[in-house]
Amino acid sequence: MNTTQAKRILETALICAVEPLPVAAMRTLLGDMLTADSIKLLLAELQDDWAQRGVELVCVASGWRFQSRPEMREYLDRLHPEKPPRYSRAALETLTIIAYRQPVTRGEMEDIRGVTINTQIIKQFEDRGWIETVGHRETVGRPAVYATTRQFLDDLGLAALDQLPPLEEPVTQASLMFEALAEIPDDGGTAAVAGEAAVQAPAPAAQPPAETGDTHEA
Repeated sequence: MNTTQAKRILETALICAVEPLPVAAMRTLLGDMLTADSIKLLLAELQDDWAQRGVELVCVASGWRFQSRPEMREYLDRLHPEKPPRYSRAALETLTIIAYRQPVTRGEMEDIRGVTINTQIIKQFEDRGWIETVGHRETVGRPAVYATTRQFLDDLGLAALDQLPPLEEPVTQASLMFEALAEIPDDGGTAAVAGEAAVQAPAPAAQPPAETGDTHEA
């Protein structure tokens, strides 16, 4: 298999994939005829090939995918003008704390925010696949420890947590960045990044979980 054919196969698979493709899957796709390093070189060539187009090839936590460029969002939004409800400020601040302080317990989150966090807030992000329980703190009551998931990074368009921007105000500043997450359809089948459409035609957007604030707002 020559490199031109291999690149064509990779491009086709990435355009048709409904989820990001890891390099290991691409090696299987090509019958293990190319090394991981060779595939990464072809991916870099594909990025250059698509550099002047409305979509781009990016690497996120779960692998590689094509997605629309940020400047295309205002036009693509015209196809779906009705936006799902945004998460509450309390919910976004909670998500921000988990993202930047993980692994973290609910009690530690409450210490940072200074208010009680409603259980429903944790549940709605678990249901979206953005956070998960990664263990239990060895202390009284063995509270659950939460962290973000690969799905969270994929939806934010990041490959790793160290790509999150540095913060001066760890709660309020980052929560603004995460507001766009509320616009991502909750159907699990549309690869989107902070509201930017992927190459695949999106399925009808389901409504996100109902908003639930804290028992005591900050």
